[in-house]
Amino acid sequence: MKEDRFSLAQQSMAFILAGGRGSRLKEMTDIRAKPAVYFGGKTRIIDFALSNAVNSGIRRIGVATQYKAHSLIRHMQRGWSFFRAERNESLDILPASQQLNEDNWYKGTADAVTQNIEIIRGYGPKYVVILAGDHIYKQDYSFMIEEHVNSGAKVTVGCIAVPRAEASGFGVMAVDKDDKVLEFVEKPADPPAMPNDPDKSLASMGIYVFEAEYLYEILQKDAENPDSSNDFGNDIIPGIVAAGGARAHPFSRSCVMSGLEDEPYWRDVGTIDAYWQANIDLTDFKPELDIFATDWPIWTYSELTPPAKFIHNEEGRRGQAVSSMVAGGCIISGSSLYRCLLFTGVKTHSFSQLEGVVALPYAEVGRRAFIKNAIIDRGVKIPEGLIVGEDPEFDAKRFRRTDAGICLITQDMIDALG
Repeated sequence: MKEDRFSLAQQSMAFILAGGRGSRLKEMTDIRAKPAVYFGGKTRIIDFALSNAVNSGIRRIGVATQYKAHSLIRHMQRGWSFFRAERNESLDILPASQQLNEDNWYKGTADAVTQNIEIIRGYGPKYVVILAGDHIYKQDYSFMIEEHVNSGAKVTVGCIAVPRAEASGFGVMAVDKDDKVLEFVEKPADPPAMPNDPDKSLASMGIYVFEAEYLYEILQKDAENPDSSNDFGNDIIPGIVAAGGARAHPFSRSCVMSGLEDEPYWRDVGTIDAYWQANIDLTDFKPELDIFATDWPIWTYSELTPPAKFIHNEEGRRGQAVSSMVAGGCIISGSSLYRCLLFTGVKTHSFSQLEGVVALPYAEVGRRAFIKNAIIDRGVKIPEGLIVGEDPEFDAKRFRRTDAGICLITQDMIDALG
């Protein structure tokens, strides 16, 4: 008898790869891993993969951490401690071990799973879903698991069409009409185009479904291969593709949409521009990602804070926010916000003006400051009268400014102003 997808999800374990630095986010990841970077006013990037797993019915989860993992681990301990062993639920945080020598760092994504095989075996899952912990999307993995089981594939790879110009940062694949993967190339300099759309490539989302026993077997073989880089994208997946055992799962089949979105939403917020844009997009009248939908909640650690407060009502000194999102604990004191996203505890002082600003938790903007198109890192204190966003050359000398005109402002940069 064919099992339904809910039962299949209950027999599965999610393994989230959350050890990456995310170097393209520059100073934002100097003290935290990319999956721990704040997103959307209240959450962190990893909350999306974790929430997708829980909402899909997967209640056994392992998270492999490595680079600058403290804030990520602390976040999961605070916000994801509701799993109960007596209900066959678990969340294991699995840091790379350096107890013997430096070689015990995870060598690659496959090695991160290999080093934890005994822990995974201990839970006895029938299927393992490998996930990247650094993307923004909503997906019901149970559909993908069901498709994997019914197809008889050795691995099922989640995929999405991306602009060909951006595809060199992904694993890119070619598939036939039955979704069999014919070719898989990791981060090609010249990405192959989709047959029906020369401007797009079919990119791997870094989501793989395996039958557990097969995964253990192939990882063991990979670990014994001295020529392998021990990576899913470079070694494991291309090998299975060459043997004819890989199938693609288009994201559109399992994405979760509330009815407000026009198309499936998936973002790699791995650059300053992409990160800023994805956050600011949430302030749109009809955002491309609906984070207000309650049927697929994004779980997170939520601090106990008072409501946001807006004070002063004088001309030029009016606490107001238009087309903006403001989290709890914020105080908008006689300042004006337009198209801004403020995380918990941000304070803006009188006569300041913010436009297109993503302000991370507990940032503070001084009086008469003017900030446009910027990301303000956690806890940064913007001095009185600072102007950002009007003189590109001056901004580039003081802050991390992208070609698109987005400025990243950290406390070290502020301190260097003298």
